[in-house]
Amino acid sequence: MTTRRTFISASAVGGISLLLAKEVSTKERLNEELYKIIQKVQEHLFPEGTLLPSAHLFGATVFLEETVYHSSYDKDIRAFVLDGAKELKNMHKELFLKYDEKQMESALRKFEKTKMGDNWLSRVMILSIEALLSDPIYGGNFQELGWKALETTGGFPRPTSRYVAL
Repeated sequence: MTTRRTFISASAVGGISLLLAKEVSTKERLNEELYKIIQKVQEHLFPEGTLLPSAHLFGATVFLEETVYHSSYDKDIRAFVLDGAKELKNMHKELFLKYDEKQMESALRKFEKTKMGDNWLSRVMILSIEALLSDPIYGGNFQELGWKALETTGGFPRPTSRYVAL
């Protein structure tokens, strides 16, 4: 079981990796099917109609894709994110993208009980929270919706470029 301290530590490490990034790779991207699977999971985790903006509104999947394909991102974690989406697809075939909320919850609870599923859902949640709370310059938190929902602002000074040049 993950403790709050472990979760916060992991979130901080992930956020720092963005600040140290060199450049955004536009060559590699998720294939459309994996993108839709991850998007559906993120939209389930951050649905419309709650106090927080939905994953769609704050750009969770765009942020995840740009982050995991960045040249500085750990290749093993990238592979894990992709493999988890493939595993979820294989468990449910074409039906997964057609599931309603109740079916989605059941499918994700079943996936969560597997070793890969539990870790994969945690990774997707961490990347989604980064998208919600990072400075919009990094591709998530569109129109500062995450900050506005939490009645806060980002850190100061704000970044003036997407990534720090090394």
